[in-house]
Amino acid sequence: MAKVFRMRLEDIQPSQLYICFEKLCEVMKRFNPSDPWSIEPIPVKKLGDEVIFVDGHTRAFAAFLCGVSEVPVYWEAEELDWEAYEICVKWCRESGIRRISDLRNRVVPQKDYEILWYRRCEEMQQELEKKRLQAARFKPSD
Repeated sequence: MAKVFRMRLEDIQPSQLYICFEKLCEVMKRFNPSDPWSIEPIPVKKLGDEVIFVDGHTRAFAAFLCGVSEVPVYWEAEELDWEAYEICVKWCRESGIRRISDLRNRVVPQKDYEILWYRRCEEMQQELEKKRLQAARFKPSD
C-alpha cells in the first residue's frame, strides 16, 4: 500500500461536479469526525501545479460537513486516463469548484447524479475515444 499522509481539504482540487446524496448518507453513517483517520485514505494526484482528488469526493465532502480540515490521502500510482481528469478539472474550475466545500450546493439524488455526472462523463469518454482514433488513423507510419 502507498504511504498515507494528511492533507488539507482546501489544498485539493475536486475533479467531480456533483455528490450523490444517497452515497453521502451511507458514508456519513460510517464517518467518525473525532477520528478522521477512520475513513479510507483518498487517492490524489499532482496534475500540473495542483493536487487533485482522483476518487473519494464523497468521503472528502463528508469530512468537510463534519468540520474536519485534513484527511488521509495517498499518491495514486495507477496509470489512469489523465486527459479525462484534465477535462473534469477544467469543468470544475469553469463551474467555480476549487475545493471540496464548493460542492455543498451540488449534492443531488442518485437518479440526477447519473444524468448530470455519469452521462456527461460517458459522453466525454466517447469524444476522447473518437479523437484518439482519428489521431491514430492519421499518424504517419514509421
